[in-house]
Amino acid sequence: MSTRIANQGRLIDRSKQVSFSFNGTAMRGYEGDTLASALLANDQMMIGRSFKYHRPRGLVASGAEEPNALVGLNEGRRFEPNQRATTTELYDGLKAASQNHWPSLDYDIGAVNTHLSRFLPSGFYYKMFIHPRPFWKHIYEPFIRQSAGLGKAPDRELKDADTYEHFYAFADVLVIGGGVAGLQAARAAAKGGARVLVLEQNAHWGGRAPVDGGTIDGMTPADWIEKTLAELEAMDNVTLRLRAMGAGVYDHGYALGYERLSDHQPGATGPRHRLWRIRASQIITATGAIERPLSFAGNDLPGVMLASAMRDYLVNWGVAPGQKVIVATNNDDAYRTAIAMHKAGLAVLRVLDARPQGGGALADEARALGIRVDPGKAIAKVKGGKRVRKVQICNQDGTGGAREEIACDAVAMSGGWSPVVHLWSHCGGKLIWEDAQAHFRPDPDRPPLGANGAGFVVAAGAANGATGLGAVMEDAQSAGQAAVRAAGFKVRKAKAPVGDSTEEAPMKPVWLMPENADISLRMKSWLDYQNDVKVSDVQLAAQEGYESVEHTKRYTTLGMATDQGKLSNINGLAILADALDAEIPKVGTTTFRPPYHPISMGSIGGEARGDVFQPIRRTPMHDWHDKNGADWEPVGHWRRPYAFVRSGESVHDAVMREVKNTRQSLGLLDASTLGKLIVKGPDAGRFLDMMYTNMMSSLKPGKCRYGLMCSENGFLIDDGVVARIDEDTWLCHTTTGGAERIHAWMEEWLQTEWWDWKVHVANVTEQYAQVAVVGPNARKVLERLNAAAGGGMDLSKDALPFMEWRDGRIGTFDCRAYRISFSGELSYEIAVPASQGLAFWEALMEAGEEFGVMPYGTECLHIMRAEKGFIMIGDETDGTVIPQDLGLNWALSKKKEDFLGKRAHSRVHMADPDRWKLVGLETLDGSVLPDGAYAVAEGVNENGQRNMIGRVTSTYHSPTLGKGIAMGLIKHGPDRMGEVVEFPGTEGKTYQARIVDPVFYDKDGEKQNV
Repeated sequence: MSTRIANQGRLIDRSKQVSFSFNGTAMRGYEGDTLASALLANDQMMIGRSFKYHRPRGLVASGAEEPNALVGLNEGRRFEPNQRATTTELYDGLKAASQNHWPSLDYDIGAVNTHLSRFLPSGFYYKMFIHPRPFWKHIYEPFIRQSAGLGKAPDRELKDADTYEHFYAFADVLVIGGGVAGLQAARAAAKGGARVLVLEQNAHWGGRAPVDGGTIDGMTPADWIEKTLAELEAMDNVTLRLRAMGAGVYDHGYALGYERLSDHQPGATGPRHRLWRIRASQIITATGAIERPLSFAGNDLPGVMLASAMRDYLVNWGVAPGQKVIVATNNDDAYRTAIAMHKAGLAVLRVLDARPQGGGALADEARALGIRVDPGKAIAKVKGGKRVRKVQICNQDGTGGAREEIACDAVAMSGGWSPVVHLWSHCGGKLIWEDAQAHFRPDPDRPPLGANGAGFVVAAGAANGATGLGAVMEDAQSAGQAAVRAAGFKVRKAKAPVGDSTEEAPMKPVWLMPENADISLRMKSWLDYQNDVKVSDVQLAAQEGYESVEHTKRYTTLGMATDQGKLSNINGLAILADALDAEIPKVGTTTFRPPYHPISMGSIGGEARGDVFQPIRRTPMHDWHDKNGADWEPVGHWRRPYAFVRSGESVHDAVMREVKNTRQSLGLLDASTLGKLIVKGPDAGRFLDMMYTNMMSSLKPGKCRYGLMCSENGFLIDDGVVARIDEDTWLCHTTTGGAERIHAWMEEWLQTEWWDWKVHVANVTEQYAQVAVVGPNARKVLERLNAAAGGGMDLSKDALPFMEWRDGRIGTFDCRAYRISFSGELSYEIAVPASQGLAFWEALMEAGEEFGVMPYGTECLHIMRAEKGFIMIGDETDGTVIPQDLGLNWALSKKKEDFLGKRAHSRVHMADPDRWKLVGLETLDGSVLPDGAYAVAEGVNENGQRNMIGRVTSTYHSPTLGKGIAMGLIKHGPDRMGEVVEFPGTEGKTYQARIVDPVFYDKDGEKQNV
């Protein structure tokens, strides 16, 4: 049984007891315990069930690599599934529950799958769930959905009780890992003058060194750590963060950190988790190494764990996972566990060393203590149910026969150590295979590369393949100096601390125990504990032709669990290589992807939740609109008035009134939501010539020009009016929903393709309020404001012609006036500072009373632009439409050598004469065509459907014309003027519409030019 040991436990405070529960059973631990150590101390060996076969699962590891001990934590608004017991710090009142079983952990009906395992090998679902086909919808899919996942999702009706935040940080050197290597690397970098940020995922500094022993500069590791921390904390250029994991490394020195601020203090003031978004010149990965398990039959039973983990539980938390221990190993490190267990008063029955020659100095020490060491021996099988009962021993070079059986209650296994290379690999760092230690380690000649072509990530210590304290400290010193030099600082000459640890004998790669195990043993030798992948599964995948490691991973689910193969991948690769008769480096590794360890969804969202998840954007006149009957419409993140509805009036009637009034008298539109991007710099004209299809560099200051933007594939993505402000400044208007998208589009090209062009882009959409003053009385109301103020800018046709702009004053307001029109009427768009927007709007409403002023909304705007045949992005475009389809050939410059999309327009499909073209549509009976209706022709296609020859893109009732009008894309449309086409509608009705010119109103533009 597992128990607490009185003279051990360096991290716990025995004076402070902590109460918690597991599956409703009250238990006790100490402050400083993890949930895992406290469960072991209460003899809770079985903590969960595996995913596929529902086999009993106990603790295997002591850190983030733990695959088995996933539990649901707490209840209600703080419930969280799939949390690792090994990384969960114990606190008073914690409630934990095991997962993936029914009706209980001890008695799980799903365990019947164990007895069906021979019928459920790897990949069985690919073969089983395909036939008979009708079973999929009614049997297979419901069954799979019910079985999927381990924990239960939180109640969707309950709101998370905690808050989260994002934190932005900048450092010259980011050190990920706070073991002795990370601390020394940080110290070396800090002494060079660099700003250093150190992240350590655990609650304590120093990593494994205090547990494993040795000396550093003649001190114990614990004393050296304390001294070094004091030195670092005294430096102003060093920031140290505990409980902060390096989650991912990305391009351009960008890294993500994940800090657990109050997981150990639920309800504490402030955010629970913090997501660090870090930019660093250099990144040092001092992430240590992970011990590998050994593959033998029954290696998944509760009580079988990594030798290093067993040592951790003993030394750090004073917990012995068993009273009678068998140690199985292929390297010297496991002897440290045997020695520690023996000195704690526990019975170490045997050390089974797979190496025929046995171990080195540590093995000699174990023998001197009276521990029996059996070289060349292996575990054939571990026997037991919900915990270890017996171990069968055989020769490592045999098949598993001639077994000796020993009663025991715990097994410590060690298959060697693998550097944690995940962060190194996230951004393209390559690995090399090292035969001596049988592991992949970072290749210093092929690091992740920055924008300048030089490496920006340096591995240090055990993460770089260094073994022994001496080599680790020297490597860390070298890494710190290399990073600070690459960051542009001078390196201060200093010697690395002298580390001393017991020299170890060479390890022997052991991928299977015994190495010639028969099939009955291989079918019980586990590689991936969480997903129930066995040695025999990988061998079967190879036999069935899955030679790529990525294919094997997906076929068997090896390494696809929540631990992402931290324990299983190397063993699985070795088994696959052996099955393929190939070398391990030739087989390669699977792809390492961030995050290194699961992070909370809350931290990803940060503050973006509830009302600020997607904040509603409001113009300065929003409240006025709301008080005056606005019927709101979402447009991107903005809310815009669809119409201003009066008492007793329908929305439709309000729209009709607004159109008539604007055409006949005066209307005001809040156009503040239109995107406004300032493009400035010596190369701004050159840049805009590439972004727009027509020429912008030739535009004169004071002039405006309508422009189109295409994607590199030639499809129309945005339009708007561009105004030239001065010699190197342009203001680009975009669609309401396009401002952020087009800003990002411009930045992408500037940063990735034309990075040396001298151009800056600023989004000033919210800095200005903009009002469209539209209608025959538009000039009169603006002149009335000027008259009331005793003067203002000249707004006459000659002083401010169509498609020009001027800065000046209108009334008492400083403004910029544009003579542009999206309605076909006399129109001014007036931009004022956002702080003056409401006052300007109210002044216009007051001055416009005698002219019959009315505000109008977006639907009125759409009707008026459709009457004029103006396109709307998102209506006439859908991501497949090009300017030529819309009759906008005139906006494609023939003077420019290139623009985005020009080359794409020459493709065969783009120049196809059968492409649908823009036309106007009028129903024969004056009714309104259904939006999106398709035009059909005679005959059917291969699927038996009517042949389609076009579709409606915009459709409205025009109060100006007294009938329904529409715009649409029709095959050969411009060549078919006057023809009648059919549009099937809903409920069996068919509409007939005549193809007409898309400009229904004031074709010559006389009204907008008065």
